[in-house]
Amino acid sequence: MELSVFNDASTDNSINIIEKWKFKLEDVGIRVVIGSHDSHQPQGVGFAKNQAVIQSSGTYLCFLDSDDVMMPQRVRLQREAAIQHPNSIIGCQIRREPLDSTERYTRWINNLTHGQLLMQVFTSHGPTVIMPTWFCSREWFCHVGKFDEGGKGVPEDLLFFYEHIRKGGGVFRVDQCLLQYRYHPQAATHSVLEGTIWTHRVRFLEDRALKHWTSFTIWNAGKQGRKLYRSLAPANQKKVAAFCDVDENKIAKGFYTYQESKERPKPRIPIQHFRDATPPFIICVKLDLTGGAFEENLNALDLKEGLDYHHFN
Repeated sequence: MELSVFNDASTDNSINIIEKWKFKLEDVGIRVVIGSHDSHQPQGVGFAKNQAVIQSSGTYLCFLDSDDVMMPQRVRLQREAAIQHPNSIIGCQIRREPLDSTERYTRWINNLTHGQLLMQVFTSHGPTVIMPTWFCSREWFCHVGKFDEGGKGVPEDLLFFYEHIRKGGGVFRVDQCLLQYRYHPQAATHSVLEGTIWTHRVRFLEDRALKHWTSFTIWNAGKQGRKLYRSLAPANQKKVAAFCDVDENKIAKGFYTYQESKERPKPRIPIQHFRDATPPFIICVKLDLTGGAFEENLNALDLKEGLDYHHFN
């Protein structure tokens, strides 16, 4: 086993702590590689991770962010899974710290079925296995490419995950809690603007799902559904057959008029009750927020996820 650490212009005595651990780890046979650069300006998460990979030598890569803690047996269990799934990113279940933070997100991470790990890749939650839990072969990592080095504000993990899927990669989760995932205001993830992630998600949805459909229904005639419609490329806007909802007031209006359109007459998209709408659906309703009412409505239609609908909540 080898530990590869890249110090990206830290100012909190990290390097001295790492040097002390280097002696302790090498005493028990674990090689430690420490890299850094001369600039006082951080080069960003993507750059630091790429450098940590470049300076390392292992056949497998086990990622860990500086603010998280991995549990005993993580490397062994994920390596075993990686051998069985050579072209996959291997994740694991997590424990959030503090325990009461991001409850819905944590539940989603831990309880997705193995099929949903590849089907629910369009949601606002991001990668279906979170980046601090990633484990994969070096060969596959190099095949996908490297992390985007755009620096602060770039969702480098999401972009890598999308490219991984585009290249035919799989996703697998070890169903044991092998990581303590810390939540705090200084986390790098908070530097990425919601609008940036939204744009990447819409483009990925169009590339992976919408190009295969001749028409579809947006489930949610409210703010999020209309926002998705306005964000689509013109060719995909024309594929929207209807919006659907359960809100009687929205349904009673009959149509959503796209006022910003330069077309004349302006596009008018029908609004229907979900039971009257035609699949496939892009669902813009947040999961786990309606006391089970939305999930019950969806299940009543007896549709197949990944074929008849995708979640974009």
